[in-house]
Amino acid sequence: MNDMEKNLISEGAEDFAAMLEETMIKLRPGQVVKGVVAHVSDDGVVVSIPGKADGYIKKNDLVTVDCKVEDEIEAEVVKLNDGEGYVLLSERKVMATKNWEKLVAEHDTGACVEATGREAVNGGLIADVMGVRAFIPASHLSRRFVENIGEFVGKTMTVKIIEVDKTKKRIVASRKAFLMDEKKKAWEKIEKDQVVPGVVRRLTDFGAFVDIGGVDGLIHVTDLAWHRVKHPSEIVAPGQEVNVKIIGVDKEKERIQLSLKAMQPQPWEVAEEKYPVDAIVEGKVVRITTFGAFVELEAGLDGLVHISQCALKRIAKVEDAVQVGQVVRVKVLKVDTEAKRISLSIREALTEEVEFDAEVQGLDFEDGLDAE
Repeated sequence: MNDMEKNLISEGAEDFAAMLEETMIKLRPGQVVKGVVAHVSDDGVVVSIPGKADGYIKKNDLVTVDCKVEDEIEAEVVKLNDGEGYVLLSERKVMATKNWEKLVAEHDTGACVEATGREAVNGGLIADVMGVRAFIPASHLSRRFVENIGEFVGKTMTVKIIEVDKTKKRIVASRKAFLMDEKKKAWEKIEKDQVVPGVVRRLTDFGAFVDIGGVDGLIHVTDLAWHRVKHPSEIVAPGQEVNVKIIGVDKEKERIQLSLKAMQPQPWEVAEEKYPVDAIVEGKVVRITTFGAFVELEAGLDGLVHISQCALKRIAKVEDAVQVGQVVRVKVLKVDTEAKRISLSIREALTEEVEFDAEVQGLDFEDGLDAE
C-alpha cells in the first residue's frame, strides 16, 4: 500500500468519525427516538435510527415480544456510545415512563395488574409490571411460606400494588394481597352441596387437601371412596384434578369438608341391577368366618357365601373349600339393598358348571356326581 492510499484511508476514517460525532451531538441521553429493527439476536436487537445512527437494545431492556426485522420500535437513549459504536437504547424506559402514572392510579384504586418475575434477590423478587421495575417481598409471594424464590422467575402472576414511592419511582407489589382478595371472594360463593372442580395439593394420613379456587377443603379418608381406604395415596395424588362435592362448610373456622365418593353412585344403590338373582359372577374371598366366606364383588360391595354353599359336598370348615385372596365364581341367590346384604353360592355356580359339562358330554348329571 502506497502513501497515497494510506492517506485516503486515514482521511476516510476521520470523516466517518466526524460524521459519527456529529450524529451523536444530535442525540442526547433521555431522548426518545423511533427506529426500525435491522437485526435480531439472542442478546438483543440492532435498531436503525433514520438520519442518525444505529442503536442497540439489550434483551433485558426489550419489551416487545417476538421482535422481527423491519418492525418499528420506540426507545430511549441511555448512552451515546456503548463502546462498540452503537447508541445504547432502552424500550423498557419508554414503557416505564408511559405506564408510571397508570400504576400510580392502579395503586389508588386498589386494582390488580400482571407482573413477570425477572430476578430473585435477597428478600424477594424483582418483577416487571407494565415495563416498570417492581419489588415483591418474599412474604408477599404466596399465602404460604416460599422456600425457593427462584421458582417465580419467568412466571407471570397477578399482583396488587401496595406501595408507591413517587420520589424514588419505586413500586412494591404483592401477590399475597391478590390471593387473599380471591380467597375472600371464593368464600362468598361457597355453599354446601355444590359440585366444584379442584386440584389436590397435599396428602396426610387422614385425608387429602384440595384447592377449589383460592380456598382449600379437606376430603377425609372416609370420603375418598365407598370402600375402605388405608391411605389417600391409594385414590389421589398431588396435582391431580378432581371434581368434588361440598358436604360441609364452617365459614367462621374457615373449614370446608369435601367428598370424592359422593361423585360416584353408592354401590348398593345399583347392586340389584348389576348383580341380578341367578347371575354367575366372579369375586375375591376377602374374609372367612365360622359360618361362611365374604366375597368382594367390587370395591365396597361384599356378599356372603354360607358354609353350606361353599362346596358341592358337605364340609367341616370354610377353609376346606376356599382361602382368603382366592378368586371364585359365585351365583347370586338374593340381593337386599336395604339391609345391604347379598347371598351368594359357590355350590350353585359349580352345579351349573357340572350340569353344562354333563350336557356337552351327553351324561346324566346325577351319574356325573356319582362318578366323583
